[in-house]
Amino acid sequence: QVRVVVSGGGEVQPGGSLTLSCEVFGVIVSFYKMGWYRQTPGKERELVVSISADNTDLVNSVEGRFTSTMDNKNNTVYLQMNNLKPEDTAVYFCNFADARQRMRLFGSSDAWAQGTQVTVSS
Repeated sequence: QVRVVVSGGGEVQPGGSLTLSCEVFGVIVSFYKMGWYRQTPGKERELVVSISADNTDLVNSVEGRFTSTMDNKNNTVYLQMNNLKPEDTAVYFCNFADARQRMRLFGSSDAWAQGTQVTVSS
C-alpha cells in the first residue's frame, strides 16, 4: 500500500528555519516526481517545489530560501526552509506531483495525506 507521511512542521519566528520530511512507503520515491504544496485557509493548494531524481523546481516566492532533497536510502523527501517569512505560514503537504500517478497509486487524483502546519510569527 502506498502511503506518504509528512512531519516536521512547527512555529518559528521570521528568519527562522524548519525542515519538513516526507516519507514514502510502497514505492521507490526516486522513480517519481514529488511535490511540496502549501495551502492557507480560503485559498487553493499551491505547488511550491517539485523534485525528481534529476531535477528540482521552485516557485519564485521560495527560490533562494527553500531547498528540497531526495534521500533514496530512507525513501524520503525533505524540504529545508530557511529565512522563513510570515507569508510562508500554511499547511504543507507532500504528494506525487503528477495527478495521473496519484490516480494510479491512490485511485484518486485528489488523494492527500495529512499535512503539517508551519507558522511563522513574531
